[in-house]
Amino acid sequence: MKLKKTGLISLVCITISAILATLNYYQWLIIPPDVLFISRWITILTLIAWGFQKRTLTAWIFIFMVIGAEIGHDFPQVAIHLQVLSKVFLKLIKAVVAPLLFGTLVYGIAGHSDLKQVGRMGWKSLVYFEAVTTIALFIGLAVINISKAGVGIVKPKELTEQLPQVPTQSVDDIILHIFPENIAKSIAEGQILQIVVFSILFGIALALVKPAKREPMLKAVDSLSEVMFKFTNIVMYFAPVGVGAAIAYTVGHMGLGILFYLLQLLITLYLGLIVFLLVVLLPIALIVGVPVKAFVKAIAEPVSIAFATTSSEAALPRAMEEMNKLGVPKKIVAFVMPTGYSFNLDGTTLYLSIAAVFVAQAAGMHLTFGHQLLIVFTLMLTSKGIAGVPRASLVILLGTAASFGMPVWPIFIILGIDELMDMARTSVNVIGNCLATVVIAKWEKEFRKPEETPVADEVAVFDYQD
Repeated sequence: MKLKKTGLISLVCITISAILATLNYYQWLIIPPDVLFISRWITILTLIAWGFQKRTLTAWIFIFMVIGAEIGHDFPQVAIHLQVLSKVFLKLIKAVVAPLLFGTLVYGIAGHSDLKQVGRMGWKSLVYFEAVTTIALFIGLAVINISKAGVGIVKPKELTEQLPQVPTQSVDDIILHIFPENIAKSIAEGQILQIVVFSILFGIALALVKPAKREPMLKAVDSLSEVMFKFTNIVMYFAPVGVGAAIAYTVGHMGLGILFYLLQLLITLYLGLIVFLLVVLLPIALIVGVPVKAFVKAIAEPVSIAFATTSSEAALPRAMEEMNKLGVPKKIVAFVMPTGYSFNLDGTTLYLSIAAVFVAQAAGMHLTFGHQLLIVFTLMLTSKGIAGVPRASLVILLGTAASFGMPVWPIFIILGIDELMDMARTSVNVIGNCLATVVIAKWEKEFRKPEETPVADEVAVFDYQD
């Protein structure tokens, strides 16, 4: 009863603060800044009280996101210096990724010695990825052609933003980028797909050696994966602070006013992603028999981390742990999820289709549907394997615009709200990849209900619950 009462008080305070801010913003009622300031911080105090009663990681991440946004708004100079905390969190999470993928993949393949299943999971995953991302592409085209968010935009007189220069990738470059030449280099550069390929080959090789030689290595990689899950649990204590710092920095250097800048394009993307979630991913989940309520609860923390940090990689260890807890075997989670980071970026694919047509609309270019498809399919191909490049999607757009004779100045306009767009598309990427693991597990007939998960296959799950 106490928890519900505190939650209700928090909801009332949030509503009052939102009403006051809206009235003041549109100048329907002039409210003193001190009153607005006090109302916001009273709301935060009620949220903190709710958090101490709720005592879950998801609740505290949400609370620190609100605190971070408020610090960014009220104390921007302080907020900008908080970025170091979010970078610490991201660094710690990235340290987990490579050993976790190596341990779980190698044990999943060599521990069961079922090499045929690896091949089956490979082609099933690619078929699923291609089908879902293609649908995302068409949804993106539909919403931007309906909203016409780029029509009527006037070219700014001065553009000072610069994008990193990245050489154009040929088909050969894309293929070569999949395979590692030095596994230490791949780990250092965060090349997830190369780490996956190395781990798969290592697992296959280990499965082919004699049992006497295989068992010690199997025990070692199994212990490694368990240790890295424990490592993740320790790091997650810092997640609320890291997430809050990330939001504080974003608001601090961009301002809350950015929420109203290029609003039409932002709404177009968010509506497109919502349509994709409700019309594509939800029906898939219902058709294959995913326990939707349990699935939503499982992805809450990884998605909130992805949203705040705009990094799919930051959410990867937690997402893997939650999917295993949900009933997906480790070997399937470890194979499907990291592979999806290169081939199943649903949110990014939908965003690219919207952004490409937005550029043409802003430039006053009329594109036929066939021309739009050609541009977007090109974007899909060129987006593979450059996840480590800063502002990668904008770099891809810049190169594609030059290839198809489109001006680049509309892309620089997108920079103003790219972080807000990145939050949404990264979250959908994580949701899509989490669902993909369950779909493949169902397809392989290896999905277990949580209560059926054997103790040996469980991982420690971090929770603030008593």
